[in-house]
Amino acid sequence: MKKTAGGAAPKPTIQVIERMFALIDVLASREDSMQLKEISERTGLHPSTTHRILNDLTLGRFVDRPEPGSYRLGMRLLELGNLVKGRLNVRDAALLPMRELHKQIQQPVNLSMRQGDEIVYIERAYSERSGMQVVRAIGARAPLHLTSTGKLFLAADDAPRVRAYATRTGLAGHTRNSITQLPVLERELYKARQHGIARDNEELELGVRCMAAGIYDDQDRLVAGLSISAPADRLDEAWLIRLQATAAEISAALGHHLESA
Repeated sequence: MKKTAGGAAPKPTIQVIERMFALIDVLASREDSMQLKEISERTGLHPSTTHRILNDLTLGRFVDRPEPGSYRLGMRLLELGNLVKGRLNVRDAALLPMRELHKQIQQPVNLSMRQGDEIVYIERAYSERSGMQVVRAIGARAPLHLTSTGKLFLAADDAPRVRAYATRTGLAGHTRNSITQLPVLERELYKARQHGIARDNEELELGVRCMAAGIYDDQDRLVAGLSISAPADRLDEAWLIRLQATAAEISAALGHHLESA
């Protein structure tokens, strides 16, 4: 970002991005759609430049064109905004309880959410003392059927959706322990539904086992999973109670009530 004199807000270093921001800000100032001429005048951009950038934003669904020469903000911004809002709320609620759980067990604690056919890790509590050789970085992704949290999300789906997932992904495996057959996965998901927890038995990485509990919002929707990762020979079943209690604490912070579960 460029520094500006007099304490003015910094500007992007790439001119076209600065112009995109200006166009989005102008569109955001009005509830209804705007004509190209007005947008151009309010941003100070040449009409041809305005038209070109708006067309590119339309391709990405960041801008809609309800009729020729008319533009408004697109639904993609709403989708991304809701996604970011959900993640930030969960992360904010989870951070301190995750750290406390890590202090108690001295093993990595992961917070992850579903994105399509994968989970994405959005936060972790970790220290070098855990002895873990594999620690999933924030932003890393993994297939649903190979992870403990991913199995929780699959368990929340009905049978047709699980079969559709299996068809799309082919249930590709990463290790000799990976579940690659639909009947085996269905039995695993049944256990997850019965007990409210799910496990990864060296299915994503050899030498690493995980257990996960779900995090629910005020509408009783599964929004994230909290998992403990540990070397395969050191995963302690006694941690399960603490894991579930921490997940319940985070859920309560999101407005979830046990009686609604």
